[in-house]
Amino acid sequence: MTNEIEPMFLEPVPNVTVAVGRDASLTCAVDNLGLHKVAWIHLDRQMIVSIHNHVITRQPRFTVTHDSHKTWTLQVTRVTEEDRGHYMCQVNTKPMISQTGYLQVVVPPNIVDKVSSKSNIVVREKDNVTLVCRGEGFPLPQIKWRREDGQPIETSDGRKVHQMDGPNLVLRQVSRTHMGAYLCIATNGVPPSVSKRITLDVEFAPQMHVPNQLVGSPIATDVRLECFVEAHPRAITYWEFRDSMVMNSSRATTHTTEDRYKIHMILTIRDLKDSDFGMYKCISKNSIAETDGSITLNKTQRPTSPPQILLHGYEDEDSSYRNRGRQGRKELHRKQLEETRRRIQEEEEKRREKEESRRRAKEMERQRLQHDFDRGQSNQQATRVTHAQSGSDSALRTRNLATVTRCLLALCVLGRLSHHI
Repeated sequence: MTNEIEPMFLEPVPNVTVAVGRDASLTCAVDNLGLHKVAWIHLDRQMIVSIHNHVITRQPRFTVTHDSHKTWTLQVTRVTEEDRGHYMCQVNTKPMISQTGYLQVVVPPNIVDKVSSKSNIVVREKDNVTLVCRGEGFPLPQIKWRREDGQPIETSDGRKVHQMDGPNLVLRQVSRTHMGAYLCIATNGVPPSVSKRITLDVEFAPQMHVPNQLVGSPIATDVRLECFVEAHPRAITYWEFRDSMVMNSSRATTHTTEDRYKIHMILTIRDLKDSDFGMYKCISKNSIAETDGSITLNKTQRPTSPPQILLHGYEDEDSSYRNRGRQGRKELHRKQLEETRRRIQEEEEKRREKEESRRRAKEMERQRLQHDFDRGQSNQQATRVTHAQSGSDSALRTRNLATVTRCLLALCVLGRLSHHI
C-alpha cells in the first residue's frame, strides 16, 4: 500500500470587503490535491456554490477558476447584499478538511425620504418643530445636522452649536433667527456621503423700526427718510403722505432693499418745498398682519454761518452736509452743542465780572460817605464845647448841620442799594 501525501491548505481564505454592485473574489490555496475535489459552500445560506470545476448554484454571477489545481478562486460579479456571509472552502478528504473566509458587502448611505421631513417646512413663530432625517445603508449611517449658511444651530436648551447628531433635530419656541436651510448629512464610511436640504420658514407679523421719528431740514435741500421692517411671508411696503400713497416723481423716490426677512425702506425727497413738510407713514403688510411707522418732517432754518468742519477733504459745509452719513451729522450736532455751552459759560463769566465791579464801586462810595459823616460829627462836637464863639461860629454850625444831614441821607440810600445787591 502506497503512502499518499494528504492535501493541505497553503494559506487561509482571506476576508474580503466590497461595495454592493462591485465584483469580489475569494481564493483557496491547496497543495497536494491529487484526485480530491474542492468545493465552495455559502454557509449562511446553506448553499453549495461549486464542486471542483462545476458551479452548482443557478446564480450566473458565480464562477470558479483554478491555477494548476492549487489556487481555487470563487468569483462573484455585481455583488448583492444577499451574497454577504461566510464561504467555506472544503476538500473531500477523510476526514474532510476546510477553512472559511468572510465576504462583507457594504452599502453606501442613503436618506429615506418617505420617513424623513419634507424639503420645506413652514411654522409660526414661538411654535415647536422637529426635523426628521432617516438613513439606510450598511453599516447603518450616522446622521449629522448643520446649517447651510454656516451659522450655529440654536438648541432647545439655549446653546449654540455648529453641529447636531442624531436623526431628529428638535427646535423649541422657534424665532425668525431659526429660519434658513438645514442640511441632514448621512455617513457610514462608505463613499459617497449623502445629504438632504430642509428649508425652515418661520412666519410672523411685520415689525417696524423707525430710527428717526422727527427729522428737520431746511427748505430747498434734500432729505432721506428711513424705516426698517422684519416680516415673513414677504411683506408689501409703501409710503403715505397726507393719506395718499407716495409715488415716484422727479423730486420723490422710494427704494427698498431686502435681505431674507429684513426690508430697508428709503424715501428721498429733493429740493424741499413748504408743501413737503408734515407726517410721513411707512406701511408694511403681509398675510398675517399690517403695521406702520411715522416720521414727522419739520422745516428748519439754514444756519447763516455754520462751523467749518472738513471731513475727508470736503471743502464746504453744505457739501459735507449732503455727503456724510448719519454719524457725521451726530458729530456735527455734538460739536454745535459744545460750542453753545462754551459761549454760555463765557457770557456768564462776563456777567459776574460786571456785577463784581459794580459792587466794588458801590462799596468805595459807601466808605467815602462814611468818612464824610465821621468828619462832620467831629466838627459838631467841637462846636458844642466852644459856646463863646462869634456869629461866624453860628454860621459854621449851620453848615455842619447841613453836611451831617446830607451824609445821613446818602447812607440811607446806600444801605437800600446794598440790600438789593
